[in-house]
Amino acid sequence: MAVIRKGEKRGMPALSTSSLPDIIFMLLFFFMAVTTMKEVTYKVKVTPPSATELQKLENKSLVRYIYVGEPTREFREQFGSATRIQLNDQFADVSEIENFITMERTAMKEEDQNVMTVSIKADKETKMGIITDIKQALRRAYALKINYQASTRQSF
Repeated sequence: MAVIRKGEKRGMPALSTSSLPDIIFMLLFFFMAVTTMKEVTYKVKVTPPSATELQKLENKSLVRYIYVGEPTREFREQFGSATRIQLNDQFADVSEIENFITMERTAMKEEDQNVMTVSIKADKETKMGIITDIKQALRRAYALKINYQASTRQSF
């Protein structure tokens, strides 16, 4: 027969931590998979204009960006408050756009070079003359697929 011990105190069993490393690595891999790295540091203020009909870009790896707007607060002392063009992480002039497009195109795979899209992210206060100059430089560089960034307009 079994012996029943009423007077003895039982201790709590130790918590098993053998699955803890598996859980930590699973969380680590999850965050590594879903996190995107910041591609460029904005040196210009870009408030996109609003639009009613928008389309999303399908393959963002084939898109190269041109940012247009007035410099952010930290760069105003050095560059003033006039509208500036930013290519990747550097300020540029309109004359440098052709070289930028050529270098970006040569860095791509040969089959993707013809489908490269240039997206212009311009502030809504940017004068149209600068946008026209950028478009002319893109035309000279044979970058004929142009996209303009905009935000959705709230309809009432």
